[in-house]
Amino acid sequence: MALSARNQLRGKVKDVKLGEIMAHIVVQVGDNEIESVITRRSVEEMKLQPGDTVTVVIKSTEVMIQK
Repeated sequence: MALSARNQLRGKVKDVKLGEIMAHIVVQVGDNEIESVITRRSVEEMKLQPGDTVTVVIKSTEVMIQK
């Protein structure tokens, strides 16, 4: 699948917390964790569970950096 987002990071699902409508996903990428909130339906359709290898795609108009 072609995708215009250039920020793609491979990682493993560390945690999945399902809510009634939304879900909170934590993905371990190297020494870092990336958190995402997606729909519960998406989690169920992808059958996401801890240990799954996934690609985190970051497409944003704003990225903040602090030093």
